[in-house]
Amino acid sequence: MNTKHGKTTICVSFVLVASLSLAWRIQAQNAPAQNVKSPYPSRASIEQYRMDRDTEIALARTAAPASISRDAEVLVLGQKNYETAVQGTNGFVCFVARSWLAPFYMPEFWNPKIRGPLCYNPPAVKSVLPLALKMTRMVLAGFSKTQMSDGIKAAVDKKELSAPASGSMSYMLSKEAYITDAGHHNFCHLMFELPRMDGTAWGASDAHPGAPILFQDSPIAFLQWDPAPMTEFYAAMGEWSDGTAVTTPHTH
Repeated sequence: MNTKHGKTTICVSFVLVASLSLAWRIQAQNAPAQNVKSPYPSRASIEQYRMDRDTEIALARTAAPASISRDAEVLVLGQKNYETAVQGTNGFVCFVARSWLAPFYMPEFWNPKIRGPLCYNPPAVKSVLPLALKMTRMVLAGFSKTQMSDGIKAAVDKKELSAPASGSMSYMLSKEAYITDAGHHNFCHLMFELPRMDGTAWGASDAHPGAPILFQDSPIAFLQWDPAPMTEFYAAMGEWSDGTAVTTPHTH
């Protein structure tokens, strides 16, 4: 085992998470508060969220190592929803997430600059991708956040949307991502999607000081979704999808 490399990776992970800690304190720790002032109070023109089709395909593939993304299905943002641009053979689905594929309370929910290359694994394709497609369909139809929330809640009640399947996870390892206005704008990480539960189940609360699963200052953080029945864990990684080391926080 290369202990030197391991220590470097851990240190880099802490640096990366620290670079986003301020954003997470505002966006995640204060999640229940609806009075957090957002710099993006409403949806921008849909054209501001769009990309050139070929550029979008290429960017989507940077989410995961080529051994995964080259055989994955690739989606691009269409007129009414994400649509298949490239057929896949390995069960993974890659696309460029926009700002609205986040919990409703996030202040950057309507940020038109966000471009987050993401690859879902097969369990997430079955159970998490439907949520992303539902959200996107409503956005492109002109729904407000309140209408979208009501739509998600109704779909959950009707069992059209479910909690993440066991083993659901996704890759966000692209050097080219822009996922927040905060810090260096990017974060090399994996996401693990689980059925929603209280954070105290993992010791992730103020009642458990020193626990390694926190909203900030840790290589592992998490966000709660509502009304979608999902909790996402974010684990910092030490290598981008092209295999190069994350030696400093990446600036987009």
